[in-house]
Amino acid sequence: MGAHGVKAVFFDLDNTLVDTAAAGRRAIEEVLPLSPPGPAAARASCLLKVISALQSKHRYGEGEARVICDKVQAKLLKECHDPAKMCITDLRISHWEEAIQETIGGEVNRNLAAECYFLWKTTRLRHLTLAEDTRGMLTELRKRVRLLLLTNGDKQTQREKIEACACQPYFDAIVVGGEQKEEKPAPSIFHYCCDLLGVQPAECVMVGDSLDTDIQGGLNAGLKATVWLNKAMTTPVDTSPVPHYIISSVLDLPAVLQKMERKSNANLGTDHMASSNG
Repeated sequence: MGAHGVKAVFFDLDNTLVDTAAAGRRAIEEVLPLSPPGPAAARASCLLKVISALQSKHRYGEGEARVICDKVQAKLLKECHDPAKMCITDLRISHWEEAIQETIGGEVNRNLAAECYFLWKTTRLRHLTLAEDTRGMLTELRKRVRLLLLTNGDKQTQREKIEACACQPYFDAIVVGGEQKEEKPAPSIFHYCCDLLGVQPAECVMVGDSLDTDIQGGLNAGLKATVWLNKAMTTPVDTSPVPHYIISSVLDLPAVLQKMERKSNANLGTDHMASSNG
């Protein structure tokens, strides 16, 4: 791409390049050989192991096991982690601990909670993969622009995900929010990424699934463009922030970049004609 075009693309990780939500659901289901084999059972396989362990090893009923796992899912969605106060491992074991106690009652069972957590965690990481077509897209894009992975979250958790999906070779740099002073949507982390790659904000594009962090952050930092990955193509409840582009699949990104390049070239042509006429 030309000097006036895009020089770098920043990608979010979770639910943008890898389907973390699906991996988490499969992990929770693997923590229950309840369902007959089939597509639904395959999608649910992550929690199955935890539920199976709760049933077979600890004699919980199917209903109780599922309630525990549902409670953990809810706690993960509302999770607020301060690494200065508690490490992510202790926090997530406490989710299982609380869910078991809320469902079953009695004394806190820290060992069982830890067993469920580590089973869920290892299963989720095993299901985190960078799809072959996504790898191909990144490989082709990197021939023309610099690529950076920018992900929020606890440094241990995110580094484990990055290693699990083996995405390091596809990027010029990887930045984890938990390792920085501020996470997305703060402009500082985007400017840090620009400095890492030796580019200006106006030469960069941010791609992600979160309006609040990826899109708002890209806008805050003055990037050239923001691309919102909206897989369900839902209409946001709030009208802001407004992304420059919306795609339903990350594989649609090259077409967006080509569109941006054509627009940039057209603007350059108009400017050249105006200066010639002047």
